[in-house]
Amino acid sequence: MSLLSARGLSKSYGEVAVFSGVDLDLAPGEIVALLGESGSGKSTLLNCLAGLDEADAGRIALDGQDLRALDDDARSALRRQALGFVFQAFHLLPHLSAADNVALPLRLLGQRDEGRVQQMLAAVDLAGLAARMPRQLSGGQLQRVAIARALVHRPRLVLADEPTGNLDARHAVEVLDLLSRCTHEAGAACLLVTHSERAAEAADRRLRLDATGLHQA
Repeated sequence: MSLLSARGLSKSYGEVAVFSGVDLDLAPGEIVALLGESGSGKSTLLNCLAGLDEADAGRIALDGQDLRALDDDARSALRRQALGFVFQAFHLLPHLSAADNVALPLRLLGQRDEGRVQQMLAAVDLAGLAARMPRQLSGGQLQRVAIARALVHRPRLVLADEPTGNLDARHAVEVLDLLSRCTHEAGAACLLVTHSERAAEAADRRLRLDATGLHQA
């Protein structure tokens, strides 16, 4: 059974079609790399799959629930519980420390688990920087905080937009290993947007997005 299933997704901005006829299935324990030219709509597709942007047509089912049929409150609740999103622009809260940013998904679920937060910071090699504010961190460190935040609540689905784009080679390898372990061991699924050949090689399969839909890469 698919953890995430999309059928016939289409999205346009005005007269410009971003993509159309997108069909996608993600199985538990699977990492899929999403490739495509710049401007091909990869980030827009992730936002639609997460319910952060509205597709013009099609159906999205996450854990059997029709995402597009839910109201805003139910969609937000499902996102908080089941989804981890790594944004290309990080979207960390500037007034919270690295540790508090990572802890945010747990707190939104009414959970407090300082041990889990510290475990995730250590997993992305930031154990000594928990108290730093975002303005005190480099781009690569911000990226790793964002990844730890996306994974801390053990989501069923991880949507990662260029998660290694700001990382050096060593940290890129560590992050890909972390994504792989969190996905495979927990029976989650991960859709990974990337331009990196190394990141694509870490996936179980590759898909390419263009205006006509998704194709095997």
